[in-house]
Parts: sequence; structure tokens; C-alpha cells
Amino acid sequence: MPDAEIHRRGCSIPRMSVLATVSITVTIVILGSCLQRISGMGFGLLVVPVLAMLLGPADGVLVVNALAAVNAALTTWTVREYVDWRRVRLLALPLLLGAFPGVFLIRAINAAPLQIIVGVLLLVALAVVLGGGRRIPEVSGNGSLFGAGVIAGFMNTLAGAAGPAVTVYAQAARWQHQMLAATLQPIFVISGGLSFILKIILGASSVTAVPPVLWPVAFVGMLVGIFGGTMLSRVIPREVARRIALTVAGLGGVTAIIQGITSLGS
Repeated sequence: MPDAEIHRRGCSIPRMSVLATVSITVTIVILGSCLQRISGMGFGLLVVPVLAMLLGPADGVLVVNALAAVNAALTTWTVREYVDWRRVRLLALPLLLGAFPGVFLIRAINAAPLQIIVGVLLLVALAVVLGGGRRIPEVSGNGSLFGAGVIAGFMNTLAGAAGPAVTVYAQAARWQHQMLAATLQPIFVISGGLSFILKIILGASSVTAVPPVLWPVAFVGMLVGIFGGTMLSRVIPREVARRIALTVAGLGGVTAIIQGITSLGS
């Protein structure tokens, strides 16, 4: 990769060995998959800040998009009977429409401001997860669903966090928790897949910018985390795992913002 391209993406691989990068990646992927399996907490909120610092905000989120899509696909099969497939179909187009501006923004700005944007979006998403959407008034109709889909597509493309926007809509539409948890899974498959494909096609990110060994190792780490989470869910309370995940995600978002700010002048 040319030096100019490395600087634009903020990629730290030249300053860190591939072995160290892969080791840190697989560790955070295992932790993220495990905690999500126990608590239902967002995989992307936990993993994005770390991979954004290791690989740069563009390519780091690209990896998370792929991992999150596969993770959600595996989960979808187990909860398919509770999925609201009509709403999933209605969300497909707005997710695509929201992804486009996210891709063009990635192409248009340098790594440092992009890192700050990713950090801010993660903290906003975290605030939503902590309960900011519970007090919104009830909504009905497809207009609000369309808007939530566009926002989810945009946030997923930039920060790997599609869930909070859909969760706010679901709370306003008074979805049952079981249906929400299940319906989010195919939505994550669609949003992650769309973001990944559009970034590759439009040149916003590149799989060649990521160490080749990282892909299989990260997917294996994800499977290990899911299996470990399944076992640990029998002994670790859901709320304890949720607090751990939220704390790590919050620290990661703040760190991403600080790193972006300190990189502005470099």
C-alpha cells in the first residue's frame, strides 16, 4: 500500500507487526461475540473502536461489517420464527439509501476527521442503547420505519452500528422485545452486507488493505466467542455482561475521538 494511502486511511499496520494486529483483533472479536451472545449487546459498538485504531476507520469498519453480517446470519437461523419478515423487506431499500452517503463521506474525508466521526457516532449509539429512546412517543406507519432504515444504513456504513436507529423506532412502534431481538438479526445481515459491498465497489475501502490472515482468524474468533458466550450465559448474568460491554464500548468511542483529534495536525 502506498505511503500516501496509508496516511489517508490512518492505518497503523506499518507501526505494528501483523502478528500483534491479528492477536489484538482476534481477542476483541472473541470478547465482542461472547458478550453479545450473553447480553444481546451490539457487537459493532465493542469491536469498531479497536479495529478503527488498528486498521484505520475505513478498513476497520469494513471488517466489522463483514463479521457482523455473518454473526447475524448465524443467529437469524435460530430465531427465524420470531422475525417480522415484512418489516425486514420494508427496511431493505432505506438501508441501501442510507449506505450511499456514508460511503461517499468515507471517500471524501481524511482518516483523522473520519476517526472522530466514528467515535462520536459510537457514543451517540451507546447513549441510545442506554435508554435514550424509551421516552419517545408512539409512532405508526411506514414513514418512520423508512427514516430509521436510512439512518441505520448511514451509521452502519460509517461506524458499524445499525442497531440503535432501528431500536429507537422499534421502541416507538412498541415492538415486543422478542420480535425486536429476532428482527434485528436479518437487518444486520442486510446492512452489513450492503455496506461491505458498496465500499468495495465504490472504492471507499479495500480488502487488500487488511492483512489476509486477519480474515479467517477473525471469523474463527467470532465462532469461538459465540460458543464461549453460549456456555458462559449459563453462569454470567445478562446485566453483568451488558455493563462490561457498554463500558468497553464507551471507552473505545472516547479513545477513537481522542486519537482522531491528536492526528489532525499530523
